[in-house]
Amino acid sequence: MSERLPLFPLRTVLVPGLVLPLTVFEPRYVALLRDLMALPEEQRAFGVVALRSGRDAGTAHDASALHEVGCTAVVREVTEGEDGTLEVVTSGAVRFRLEGLDEAAGTPYLTGWVSALAEPSGEGVDAAGLAGLAAAVAEGWTTYRESLGIAAAGLPGGIPAEPAVLSYLVAAGMVLDLPERQRLLEVPDTATRLRREKHLLAREAVLIPALRSLPAQDLTSVEVSPN
Repeated sequence: MSERLPLFPLRTVLVPGLVLPLTVFEPRYVALLRDLMALPEEQRAFGVVALRSGRDAGTAHDASALHEVGCTAVVREVTEGEDGTLEVVTSGAVRFRLEGLDEAAGTPYLTGWVSALAEPSGEGVDAAGLAGLAAAVAEGWTTYRESLGIAAAGLPGGIPAEPAVLSYLVAAGMVLDLPERQRLLEVPDTATRLRREKHLLAREAVLIPALRSLPAQDLTSVEVSPN
């Protein structure tokens, strides 16, 4: 069943559980946040959808400029600066498919019709098989972090044991380009996402020592919540 959701196009991919801080200054998105803050706390959410090209959210005028799968961002905290800029802390919650835009919404920001996406374990995989996949990815993730020289710092909360949460942690924390991270978001089930991440981590285990260079490390130590 489709529902209306305000949209915030970004040149980034939000995944469930990822904390996403935003500095909001463009009038249309300041209006979006003010509209949300007038709602009950449990209704304060918008949809983050990645732009297909460009970096300016203001250039997205129709659904063709946006990827079809996004993630809801739950507003956790809003702080207003003296200049009217809003510092916002959000967290990713539920994947959704963008069915189309609500042309009659009458808002300065985009509003879409979206349908929530389930997170099945995957066809043909039982609990033991899924746990085995998760263990292999966790091992690869540990090796990846060690290759970046950040293992000693630790990950807040440790490596999650729940396979779906782990799959999103790796999707958020690996240094990937936008299309590759978007493809992980769009994967229909946990087992398939873990298999792809196992392959990606094996690839990076070869490339990082060979290239003798380190990618940006900021996302490899983010705290991920299952909520």
